[in-house]
Amino acid sequence: MKQSLFSKEGQTESGPAGLLQDLSRELRACIQCGTCTGSCPNAAAMDMTPRQLWRCVLTNRIEAVFFSRTFSLCSSCYCCTLRCPRELPLTEIMARLKQISLFYGLHKEKRSDLFYHCFLDSVRRHGRIRESEFMMIFFWQMKNPWLPVQYSSLGWQLMKRGKIHLTLPVRGERILEPLFQAVERIEGGK
Repeated sequence: MKQSLFSKEGQTESGPAGLLQDLSRELRACIQCGTCTGSCPNAAAMDMTPRQLWRCVLTNRIEAVFFSRTFSLCSSCYCCTLRCPRELPLTEIMARLKQISLFYGLHKEKRSDLFYHCFLDSVRRHGRIRESEFMMIFFWQMKNPWLPVQYSSLGWQLMKRGKIHLTLPVRGERILEPLFQAVERIEGGK
């Protein structure tokens, strides 16, 4: 069984520095070929390419890693992992970087963190995403009264085409709660 992301076993240091060192051990085999960057559909939007991010992880540049937008823009499509000539688990490492930054509050992209938490809360409550409720909560927590207005035309278009609904039938509230509790137990109760 995999050890918890935040357990101290096998770490040389505690905190983000120790976790980053653990990730760099997994990336040692990286030959910096750039296949991950060439495969990434989101690379153009990133401030640092995946190859550059891996180099920063390998050289233990904590600030450069956690203040980049690269891992928050990863869509977990697994293109980089599938095409990596060294077969490195790059998508999983990106996910772990997201978890570390959320856990320690290191990430500068507070809006994406908020989006992530609102999304997971909706899934936890309903067993699926309820788009209308999710977006209302997200906009409310953003504390920007003009944000809903900016997205209203998109919302109307999606509703007209039947892609989102204001109400959905209730199918077992909190059906995924045991799963979330098990994950929290494994991770040490974050």
